[in-house]
Amino acid sequence: MPDVEDSFNVALAPRECRQPPLSSPRPRTLLCHDMMGGYLDDKFVQGSAAQDPYSFYHWQYIDIFVYFSHHTVTIPPVGWTNAAHRHGVCVLGTFITEWKEGGQLCEAFLAGDERSYQAVADQLVLIAHFFRFDGWLVNIENSLSVAAAGNTPHFLRYLTAQLHQRVPGGLVLWYDSVVSSGQLKWQNELNEQNRVFFDACDGFFTNYNWQEGHLERMQGQAGERRADVYVGVDVFARGDVVGGRFDTNKSLELIRKHGFSAALFAPGWVYECLERADFLQNQDRFWSLLTHYLPTHSICSLPFVTSFCMGRGRRRVCYGQEEVVGPWYHPSAQEIQPLFGEHRLEGGGGGWVKTHSCLEDAWHGGSSVLIRGVIPPEVGNVAVRLFSLQVPVPPKLFLSLVYKLEGPPNVMVALELTTGDADSCHVGGISPLHEMSSRHTPRPLRVPPTKLARWVGRCSQHLPGGWVQRCYEVSLRGCLLGDLFVSFSRPPGGRERNFICRLGEIQVVDANSLLAPLPRVQATSVSHVRWQRGASAELRLSCTLHWSFLLTQVRCFRIHCCPGTGGGSPSRGPPGPEKPTFLGLAFVNQYRVVDLAVAAAPPGQDGRVGFLVEPVPREGFLVPQAEWGRAALQYSAPST
Repeated sequence: MPDVEDSFNVALAPRECRQPPLSSPRPRTLLCHDMMGGYLDDKFVQGSAAQDPYSFYHWQYIDIFVYFSHHTVTIPPVGWTNAAHRHGVCVLGTFITEWKEGGQLCEAFLAGDERSYQAVADQLVLIAHFFRFDGWLVNIENSLSVAAAGNTPHFLRYLTAQLHQRVPGGLVLWYDSVVSSGQLKWQNELNEQNRVFFDACDGFFTNYNWQEGHLERMQGQAGERRADVYVGVDVFARGDVVGGRFDTNKSLELIRKHGFSAALFAPGWVYECLERADFLQNQDRFWSLLTHYLPTHSICSLPFVTSFCMGRGRRRVCYGQEEVVGPWYHPSAQEIQPLFGEHRLEGGGGGWVKTHSCLEDAWHGGSSVLIRGVIPPEVGNVAVRLFSLQVPVPPKLFLSLVYKLEGPPNVMVALELTTGDADSCHVGGISPLHEMSSRHTPRPLRVPPTKLARWVGRCSQHLPGGWVQRCYEVSLRGCLLGDLFVSFSRPPGGRERNFICRLGEIQVVDANSLLAPLPRVQATSVSHVRWQRGASAELRLSCTLHWSFLLTQVRCFRIHCCPGTGGGSPSRGPPGPEKPTFLGLAFVNQYRVVDLAVAAAPPGQDGRVGFLVEPVPREGFLVPQAEWGRAALQYSAPST
């Protein structure tokens, strides 16, 4: 049974809505993450100080993320599940058996009666349900007896049915390994020898040594379920394969030509085999070569808020103020990532815009988006699409953009949006760019409405670190919010203009949601307290904080401490004017404090250390400290 420690590994929320949905009958893209045995820096649920970790941030192009390792039961680290779900991506763990030990395990649960394989399936479903990921890749990499092979389709069918009942949108995929006779014999295609497994679950992941002839033969086998066949591509290009490495686009071209889904195995090749110092550039290059074959997915829910943080950084920044110096890595802290790449103006005029993630500066978190470009003489502006959305819009929207110009000062920056359902869509309170266009530039708000001050209190102000925030109000009726752009314009006339702009945050929020009161953090408490004596008179405190809050209303919690000494009741607020010290982020209603340095209590007096739990709402506004959760410990020196 799960215990308190297991609950640290539960994902924050189910995956967000996106379009097209996973269930739509169109070719999909699966990413199978296999890196150096798995469970590296990503295993630390509260983050680590990893210097140069691997990170993935091209989520808008993929449908399914599989965490792969060679443990029999591989549960995806919660950081990956949180990041994927935030982008609407389905997350699968791996159930694998291998070698002699794997064969013995399969005989134990597959060769007997149905109770054995149903018990294993039930446990796999319970694991996925408890940890809030979405299903399993089943990979039997050992030969099976006739009895075990005969029961395998029944095991798959039962596992799939039970998972669908307990995990909405759940998936079970089968890897191309054993055939119906039980022989371990990779086919590199779906055929009569392995079709029985395909028929018993949600999809089939082929081995990697295929040629176009395999794809042609599979069309008849797959029938109407062609999108449920995930053709494997080993990005390391091991064996007799098509494409791989920076030629992976050749694999995708053939797979899409025949209408199949693609399974990209180990795209971390760019991290493992190339220069670590060039990882971000190589990662962007790899995915840019594939974008023609990877349809963009659209976000379809509000609020939509992102600071572009990749879940890592060289320092930690809080709303323009440097908070902690030093490397950090916390995959759960990754925010929604934009579309990256280079875009050139049609007509060969020389204008271009290039977007990439940058660790050099941040508004909130550890990174920002850096946009470089050229506005040619013959046009007044250039624009770059950052996000694709399909959101039925409430009557009034508030939008916010935080940015910093690092090039010439006479370049103007603005948010642009497109609207769908043009026949019925009424747009008010914004200035259309062109009368016949559905692309619009909202007018910045000079003075925000009083009731919304907690959200837009920084509007039109110059902020710490040289950042600027622009806020917009948009009135819509009967509209569908489409793409989100940032445009760059210059005064009329003159020569071409280069620009460099850093984006720190974008918010798109239903105005009504900002008026609703946010619930307070309740029942904050401390347990599992451990004291150790450190250097000189210093103490080291480890403990677990618990609180109650509705997780669907937060992006995360920021945990602070207020160390102090002297008397006082633990129920009071933090002593004196001392500024709270940031400890870390939590994505569940608990946080483990480890080896916190605390001053020893003076002789004959009590010491006191307080803890604060700051909720970060999904809408992105700052919550006053008076509304944070708080708890404290009083302590004294042991009597001698």
